[in-house]
Order: sequence, then structure tokens, then C-alpha cells
Amino acid sequence: MTGRKPPLHQQALGLVGDILNGRHMLSHVIAPALFLADAVLCALVIRLIPYTEIDWKAYMEQVSQFISGERDYTKIRGGTGPLVYPAAHVYTYTGLYYLTDEGKNILLAQKLFAVLYVVTLGVVMRCYRNARVPPYVLPLLILSRRLHSIFVLRCFNDCFAVLFLFLTILAFQKHSWRAGVLFYTWGLGIKMSLLLVLPAVGTILLLGTGLNSALQSAAIIALVQVLIGVPFLANNPWGYLGRAFELSRQFFFKWTVNWRFMGEQAFLSKEFALVLLALHVLALLSFLTSRWLKGTGRSLSHIITSVLQVKSPFLPQEQEAIAEAITPEYVMTTILSANVIGLLFARSLHYQFYAYLAWSTPYLLYKSRIHPVLQYMLWAAQEWAWNVYPSTPFSSGVVIGVMATTVASVWLGTKRSVLLVDNAQKTK
Repeated sequence: MTGRKPPLHQQALGLVGDILNGRHMLSHVIAPALFLADAVLCALVIRLIPYTEIDWKAYMEQVSQFISGERDYTKIRGGTGPLVYPAAHVYTYTGLYYLTDEGKNILLAQKLFAVLYVVTLGVVMRCYRNARVPPYVLPLLILSRRLHSIFVLRCFNDCFAVLFLFLTILAFQKHSWRAGVLFYTWGLGIKMSLLLVLPAVGTILLLGTGLNSALQSAAIIALVQVLIGVPFLANNPWGYLGRAFELSRQFFFKWTVNWRFMGEQAFLSKEFALVLLALHVLALLSFLTSRWLKGTGRSLSHIITSVLQVKSPFLPQEQEAIAEAITPEYVMTTILSANVIGLLFARSLHYQFYAYLAWSTPYLLYKSRIHPVLQYMLWAAQEWAWNVYPSTPFSSGVVIGVMATTVASVWLGTKRSVLLVDNAQKTK
């Protein structure tokens, strides 16, 4: 006897499940369809929702002073304050200054940022595909109201930094190490927020290319930062470094999205800043020792000691096996984990920082192996919290809660080492 077919509704559910999990030919249609839908959505946002002036005018005022010949960073100011971004930001917005009639053509600027958004989305989707993320995760990449606002209604420089972050990931996934390094250092030259992923970038370069090549990459990163800063370094070096890479910058409590529930007195205290720094370091060390380096067969202390002695921590055959284990999933998990850890323990996050989080959270929640319904629920809670303006103690608690849950769950979900080294290859 032949078995009876399951009921029609069960067949339909099975078909939907296969499509959403990448097991059906229609699965390949989802990403292009979402991409096109989001391109249309960007056009509708520009057409139907009024532009909001926040930093664009200040960017243009600062660029106009640069074009007029000012090279002392401490003297370049705009309506919202002094210039506090590295030189690549200045060069990027100088291009936009000329393209948009000295910043006056706001509509054209919005269209350019819509193109930037769509290009970045395409890069992000490619990174997700390389990391073998199932299609059910992809709708989360296009549904963020706050992310669309950051790109096409505010025109923040974070948009360019995020593009170069994911270009770095894409290049590293393909083992195009030098291209990834150049993408990373240019993004860092736009906004120093990319320093948050530097521990992951360094780890990947060390494991993927070996010590000598990793040191060369570090030199390239530093050299590019020096070269793009030359016009300003030649005039007032300490003024440039102090403004462009001001690590001790004090943010206003009224703009914070994340730690408002702590209260202003605690938020502004030096003790709170030191606690966050300590927790940040501890979280990175936990991921380094138990996740990122777990499959290498070397302890963190051994690797650090070897690097300080300018000696490779691995034998040649071990280095080869480890390099082959740097998969697209490993690259994506390592860099985005470092990113969200940094955001979790940041002293203050403003609304534009959501650009670094919006396309990181869906992937990390997927890697956490929690149920897809919970993934969507956590994403929705995060999206809601970042759209509360001004932030409240409750919304800021949700912001921190979702990021902490994401970090903890991805740590648990990657308990089986994210670096799967072929031990047979290591012992050849």
C-alpha cells in the first residue's frame, strides 16, 4: 500500500518552510524581490516623508571652510559644533558638496543617499548569502523605519562607514585581505566608530594571513590614516588627532538612547565609564578565548606573547590549516559580534548609531540558534526602542536588554567553535 498524502494545509506549510529555509528553488527569488521592494520603498520615503535637518547643514559648513583653505581642525566648525570626524569624512562630504550645489540641493542629496542605502543593502545581502543565512532572516534587513530615516531623511556620515564595514566583511569572506584592509581603513577614516571591530579585524588577519602579513596590514591601516590626515597634521597635528579621534568625548545625557535608565548623575560619572570599559574588555576576552581562537589550539596568552616577540604563534602547517578555516561564517560572526559588544558597552549611543546595529542583529540572532519567532520578537523590540523619541528609561532599558540578549545568545549559540580547523591538515 502506498502512504496517503498529508493534508493540503500541511503540504502548504511544508512548502513555505522549505522556501523560507532555502530548500526550494523559489528561495532564490526572496533576496532579489526584497531588494527591489526596498529600492521602491526608499523612493516612497523621499517622496512622502519630509526631510529632517540635523547634521547635513553643519557638514556643508565645515566642508566650505576646508574648501576655503582652513587646515586647522580646531578652527573648523558648523552649526552643531566643531568638526569631530577624521579626514575621510571631510573628503567624502566635499564630493557631496560639489554634487549638491554646495549642499543646497537637499533632494539630490537624499537621492544619492538612497543609492548609497541600496548599494549597502546589496553588499549586506551578499555577505548574508556567503554566510549561508536562510531566506527567512532577510525581511529583517529591509523593515527598519529608523534605518531608512538615518540614510534618506538625515544623510548621516554613519551611512558611509557602514558601507565600508560590510565591504570589509565581504572582502575578508573572499580572502581578499588587502582590499578588506583598505575598505576598513577608509571607513575608519570616515568615523572612528569602526574602532569597535578592530579586535575582530586583527584576529581575522592574524589567523587568515599569518603574523608578518597581519603586521603589514596594521601598517597599511595606520599609514592610510596618516596620509589622509596630512593636510591637517602638517598644520596642527595635535589639534587634528584630538578632534578626529577624541576617545574621551563627553556626550550629552539628553541625546542618549542606551543608558538613560541609569539617571544623569550615574551616566556622567567617571566610575560608570570605567565599569563599561572593564565589561567591554571582559566580553571581548571571553569571545576571544572561548570562541574566536578556540579552534587554533593556542591560548590567548601564548598568541600575545608570540606577537610581542614578533614570532608567529603557529607552525607553517598549522597556519595553513587555520587560514583555510576562516570561512565566510567565521568572518561575519567575529566582526559583527565585536561590533555589537562595542555598542552594548558604549558610554552613549545616538540614534544614528542604529546604522551599525540594524544589519548586525538579524545575523547574530540567527547564529544564536534561538527559535525564529523569538528572533523576530527581539528584532521588533529593538526596532521599537530605537524609534522612541526622545528615549525614555524604559526604551533605553529595552535597547540594552536586546543587545545584551543578542551578545549572550550568540555566545551560547556558537559554543561549538566558530573556527573549525582541520586537525589532519594541521599535523601534516
